[in-house]
Amino acid sequence: MQNAPDSSLIGEEYEVEVGPVAHGGHCIARTDEGRVLFVRHALPGETVVARVTEGEESSRFLRADAVRVLTASKDRVEAPCPYAGPGKCGGCDWQHAKPGAQRRLKGEVIAEQLQRLAGLTPEEAGWDGTVMPAPGDKVPAGEVPAWRTRVQYAIDADGRAGLRKHRSHEVQPIDHCMIAAPGVSELGVEKREWPQMATVEAIAATGSNDRQVVLTPRPGGRLPLVELDKPVSVLRVEERDGSVHRVHGRAFVRERADERTYRVGMGGFWQVHPQAADVLVKAVMQGLLPRKGDMALDLYCGVGLFAGALADRVGEKGAVLGIESGKRAVEDARHNLQDFDRVRIEQGKVESVLPRTGIEEVDLIVLDPPRAGAGKQTVKHLASLGARRIAYVACDPAALARDLAYFREGGYRPRTLRAFDLFPMTHHVECVAILEPATKSL
Repeated sequence: MQNAPDSSLIGEEYEVEVGPVAHGGHCIARTDEGRVLFVRHALPGETVVARVTEGEESSRFLRADAVRVLTASKDRVEAPCPYAGPGKCGGCDWQHAKPGAQRRLKGEVIAEQLQRLAGLTPEEAGWDGTVMPAPGDKVPAGEVPAWRTRVQYAIDADGRAGLRKHRSHEVQPIDHCMIAAPGVSELGVEKREWPQMATVEAIAATGSNDRQVVLTPRPGGRLPLVELDKPVSVLRVEERDGSVHRVHGRAFVRERADERTYRVGMGGFWQVHPQAADVLVKAVMQGLLPRKGDMALDLYCGVGLFAGALADRVGEKGAVLGIESGKRAVEDARHNLQDFDRVRIEQGKVESVLPRTGIEEVDLIVLDPPRAGAGKQTVKHLASLGARRIAYVACDPAALARDLAYFREGGYRPRTLRAFDLFPMTHHVECVAILEPATKSL
């Protein structure tokens, strides 16, 4: 006899008092029966009616949206974007919070992750507890900085451009994304129809006037004739293998940071916020303090942003090795840094390539791993190289905290940690931790 299926609780409503913020753009609340709710569109201290969006009777926790606010926080504002709110676009998490409150919430998440996963207080991490806004992003409550230089629009069955709803493939059609940078908005992607397309990614470089759209057709879909409001290059993602090919225009955009120009090809990775690359290079270099003649590693190096900054500073007697898994990014990095004889870029996964190099000792390390972090084995290897300082750039505080715990096992401790709000209105936050040997005298 089969067990009866779990009864879904989707649509059930609970009146709850909202507790602390949690990692992921929601707050924690409990029902009268003690059931845990992860509630979006709420703020700590509020009383709300939460409607369940995911979960069953046997679920460890339920996901819910605050559909009515009974007692509002002083940090609450009316969401400026008409597409922000329960059941709508999933791109922004905190449009209903004042900008300063958003940064405080992100700081609370960082502190909680550090404590829970690394056993570190903010003081032990060398962090003053603040999350700094990017230059130019300080806007009054009720306004939104237009910062996102890359927006991937999902296309619905009618060919309309929009953004996906939270934890869903369903598309919310939009006529304007408020956090999109002016260079993205001026392309006019939302104004036209995109028949047979699955996604349209719009890219507006900040280091040049380069504009690009990357089209992903539906299976068997034919590419439309692209006529947008500004000159633009067009790339296509192949259904067969996910590779990206140029349709017309340049195959790359030119970005600029640390007084250097970087080629970023075929929709490749570059920081999304227009100020992010400069902010992060400055934080990393201030933390590492490179010296002439240093040997440095730039791991997960992308198109060579940190490798270029290091090469400038270690001088002709220094050396920089970059490691990156993406083939196109490696080509770009080699192009971008071709004027430096002292830079070498290797392609492959860090955990595979680094042991093969035979390197046993370095002075400095920068790592900017993907969202999952570097992991125990890679951190153990890095800690064995005796670096004077290590800069860890993290887009996920949980991964950062886990890896900091591994670094502690390898004899390294945080010297400083800085946090930057490079993704306003969302729950994402960027951190730069500077590590040094724990035995170093204070």
